[in-house]
Amino acid sequence: MTDTIWPPNFAKSRGAKYLVLIQSLRAAVRSGELSQGQRLPPVRDLSWQLGITPGTVARAYKLAAEEGLVDTAVGRGTFVTGARAVSDIPEPLINLTGVNMVNFRSAQVVNVGQSGAISAQLRALGAEGAHEYVTYPTEETDYAAREAVVDWIGEGRAGRIAADDIVLAMGAQNATIIALQAILHGPAPIILTDELAYPGVRHAAKLLRARLIGVEMDAEGLRPDRLEHLLREHGAQVLLTSAEAHSPTTTRTSLARRKEIIDIARRHQLQIIEDDCHCIWWEGRPAYRELCPELCWYISSLTKSVSSALRFGYIVPPQGQARLVRQVAQSSFYGIPQPMIDLGEALLRSGDAARIRAKVRSKINERVQEALNCLGSWDIAYHHDVSFFWLKLPQGWRGSSFARACERVGISLKAADEFALADGASPNAVRIGISVDIDHETYRAALVKMSDILAKPPSNAEI
Repeated sequence: MTDTIWPPNFAKSRGAKYLVLIQSLRAAVRSGELSQGQRLPPVRDLSWQLGITPGTVARAYKLAAEEGLVDTAVGRGTFVTGARAVSDIPEPLINLTGVNMVNFRSAQVVNVGQSGAISAQLRALGAEGAHEYVTYPTEETDYAAREAVVDWIGEGRAGRIAADDIVLAMGAQNATIIALQAILHGPAPIILTDELAYPGVRHAAKLLRARLIGVEMDAEGLRPDRLEHLLREHGAQVLLTSAEAHSPTTTRTSLARRKEIIDIARRHQLQIIEDDCHCIWWEGRPAYRELCPELCWYISSLTKSVSSALRFGYIVPPQGQARLVRQVAQSSFYGIPQPMIDLGEALLRSGDAARIRAKVRSKINERVQEALNCLGSWDIAYHHDVSFFWLKLPQGWRGSSFARACERVGISLKAADEFALADGASPNAVRIGISVDIDHETYRAALVKMSDILAKPPSNAEI
């Protein structure tokens, strides 16, 4: 059977090439351009045809096989099945690595022994007769936890807030989806977001059938001129962004830039959702909701500062909208379980959460300093209280090729194209998570290996 010349317009695309490739395959199967049983070109032939690396094509084929779009047989080739073409299964958000791989892909909370404190609080909650766990959670049964969240957020960060302004959620991802459900309306809603965005943003937009458009960034965060241009060209109901600890670049948006963006939001009645989950230590810069409480949302959780296992998140909606947002949450899942509510409150009220957060911050600081000792001669962006850093690659490297080179020596990390939107640019960079639960020697050895790899870029033919 003749190989398919596919897709014809790929060379005109920008951004994360493997994502564009898999999307082109899905569209071709749906439209009938590719039919069941049709043979796709070999990896090297298609990579030459499209002017991209064989690794990029192989990655797209692998994802297509996992989705059930194609079937690959050694010695025979890759054939279209189309069995699950409509599913568009995205990549998982929880990153698992193989045995004997050092996991720098994740930016989970550092293990500082928090399991002991959590277990002790669970035992206290489980004491006979201490709590009644029979009925649904309500505004009354989660009120004390919402008061504890207000104290945890603190003054001057998200505006003047009280317990009635807080909506609890199952982590920041769930909180973001709830906020978007409350905001979006109409047949074709549009979400604006950072041009490089955490994959969960794409997942949320897909679930809500919204179009996602990236806003270009510079060293201070989102560019106001590009935001204004996109609002005039496309219109949008919401901007979803991270101003304090942007993943993957670690960018912190300056106060002056935040005020510029607020001015634009007010002119266009644009709501802003700020996801602050990666910021574990506040240094006094006001969140968007502090600057513009009538339009802005503040979202965070205990996931990065206390424990990823808790799934305890919270939303501060714009003024006067908390009751509506609480109804949206209840319509979705009736509220987070009462035992989790009580556990979150107990950790916050007892001071355990604050003590754990301080230890997490100290551990991150140690790991960042070790990374600087080993990789300080390279172009990295970091903060001492953020659990990942951004490595801009030297000439000769691309994100995907560097990631593959690291995988060959047992190191797993995320290339920039994993954060790029389907039609967005992808710089030659990687994000390296430093909250790995490994000993100091293994951690340092992996960093040294990365530095050695950076010093030996491949020839153009190998990229």
